[in-house]
Amino acid sequence: MATTSSLATVWLMMIRMFEREGLDPAELLAGLGISAEQLAEPGKRFPSRIADIVFERACPRLSDPAFALHAARCWHPSNLGTMGYAWLSSSTLRTGLKRLERYARILGERFRYTVQESPEGLRFVYDHGRGDKAIGPFMTDFSLSIIIDMCRTNFGDTFTPLQVRLRRALPARREAWDTFFGCRVDFGAPEDSFLLANVDADRRLPTAYRDMAATFDQILTGQLAELTRDDLVTRCKAHLLEHLTSGEPTERGLAEAVGLSRRTLQRRLAEHGITYKRLVDETREALARRYLENPQRSLTEITFLLGFSEQSAFTRAFRRWHGESPSDYRRRCAATPA
Repeated sequence: MATTSSLATVWLMMIRMFEREGLDPAELLAGLGISAEQLAEPGKRFPSRIADIVFERACPRLSDPAFALHAARCWHPSNLGTMGYAWLSSSTLRTGLKRLERYARILGERFRYTVQESPEGLRFVYDHGRGDKAIGPFMTDFSLSIIIDMCRTNFGDTFTPLQVRLRRALPARREAWDTFFGCRVDFGAPEDSFLLANVDADRRLPTAYRDMAATFDQILTGQLAELTRDDLVTRCKAHLLEHLTSGEPTERGLAEAVGLSRRTLQRRLAEHGITYKRLVDETREALARRYLENPQRSLTEITFLLGFSEQSAFTRAFRRWHGESPSDYRRRCAATPA
């Protein structure tokens, strides 16, 4: 199995957290071949197992079982690289959390983020990727506390999830978790997640900066494609993003771009449960929302940027995706206070 890696600056937050708890970073990193200074190098990556070793060394030395919630005080947008600044410029928490889901692999290849939409709200599910290892619950506290604080940075200190579920067993004293999350936590749950009210997920954020978010997305797409050269779906979407403005790329052209025959591309995509048509649809839908949130772009311009030959075709597609016209969607976005 290939070695999984993580962005070094993500684990710099971990080292800061343990240092705040009174532990010596040099001792925690001893024999691992890296220093705290190296963790601060932008863009550098290290094997994910290093974080496991550090957690395994640190956890037995700490008496507070809720220590990892203090990670919320140890993050900075720069620790997340381009993703940190893309997060800050997100229009809504829904947009930001989906951005986290889409580009999670840049931050680390062991954990997974999943965004689930439902009538009751938007659920963000976290999987630390460590199975039943003892350090798993602490890694969950570490990650979710940072993400909740990221939401509060954009939304405001009043942000509180509707519900929080944690896989960890009910602790002897639960107050630290209930206080931090701002709601009564469900322990012993089948997943680690939190639920946002739809009205909070879609509230226009004061930190929103659409043009910058679009620029950061382009950078992140390139980083993801570079990191996941063997990820066929990612490579295909990156190609579509580049060539949609010239009209819809053909399936044959896409196959040539990723070095496969058309039939092999179809078979490989089918293994991922996806088709060429769905790839194009998903790419267009994501771009359409981003373009429509920018009032400087006309509907005609967006039509051609998405590779549609005429505006009526774009309108039909958008109604299929969202149940409303592009104009109605834009008006609804504009009506939400910035």
